[in-house]
Amino acid sequence: MTHLNTEAHNPEQLPIPDYKLPIVNRPTLIELKRIYDPRGNLSVVEENNELPFEIKRVFWIYDVPGGDSRGGHAHKELFQFIVATSGSFHVNVTDGINKYSYFLNHPFIGVLIPPGLWATQDDFSSGAVCMVIASDYYQEEDYIRNYDDYLKWIEEKV
Repeated sequence: MTHLNTEAHNPEQLPIPDYKLPIVNRPTLIELKRIYDPRGNLSVVEENNELPFEIKRVFWIYDVPGGDSRGGHAHKELFQFIVATSGSFHVNVTDGINKYSYFLNHPFIGVLIPPGLWATQDDFSSGAVCMVIASDYYQEEDYIRNYDDYLKWIEEKV
């Protein structure tokens, strides 16, 4: 597992320091180990190894119509790790002040999004699959779905 400095990965993205786990308060690109094989490559994610949380839910988003976006919410407690298992898309993250944007197009690179950050995904290519690994089961009360409510929530936390 490698934590990438985004300047080395994509110079158009904002720089993020090279972190060691655990990671807090900002998104981080993580490059997963790749096992090369002429029959097809393999990447693995294990809880508390590549990711700083216990894996409780995995879901994927696909067949996103052109021009549509996904996400558009924050989580109060949930960690997410987002990977483009096929195709490509952008992941946009903010803490209400700083903005981060990641172009995901490799199945061995993902973005770790800690709790308390607002995230959206957009610019999905045809055939893109967005896989999300989450630290907890679905709980509607963990979501903040309105951006103005999110900014108020952030202010209350500080």
